[in-house]
This record gives sequence, C-alpha cells and structure tokens, in this order.
Amino acid sequence: MRDYEVLFIANPEMDENSFKELVERVSNWIKEAGGTVSKVDLWGKRQLAYMIRKKKEGQYVLIESQMAPSFCADLERNLRLTEPVMRFLIVQKN
Repeated sequence: MRDYEVLFIANPEMDENSFKELVERVSNWIKEAGGTVSKVDLWGKRQLAYMIRKKKEGQYVLIESQMAPSFCADLERNLRLTEPVMRFLIVQKN
C-alpha cells in the first residue's frame, strides 16, 4: 500500500446531496479495492484558471488515501467515466 492524494473537480451545478454521493462513491471505490481513506477535504467552489466544459467554477475535493499501485489505473478509468467529474489528478505522496 502506498499513500496517494486524489484531487478532482466536480461540476459546480450539482446539488449538495448529489455532490456528497459523488464523494462517497469515489471513497467507496478506494475502500472496495482494499485501500483506506484517511482524509476527505472539501475545498468548496473555486474559480477555474480557464473554462472547462463551459464552466468558470468547480467544486474541489482532495482525498488522502492508501491503496495498491495497481488500483490507480482502475480509479482513473472510473473517474474518467463519471460524468460530473470535470478534471482529476492522482499523485503518490512521498
């Protein structure tokens, strides 16, 4: 298991319940793969540096987790196929 930070930007037009469900869904993907989630940090709505999908804002979420390196490709695929996720980044912590 290695330490990772998963940062993603969600659609700013999502209501609060849908947003919470999205964050829980991503956390559950990590847990179901045998990983652990140590911290979920909701940064809230922030202005983007450039427009993404004709949006000027996004809801930022940072998840600190421990997971197997082999699961990163599956997590990337799941995030890419999730419609409300506009951008994401998975980084290994040192």
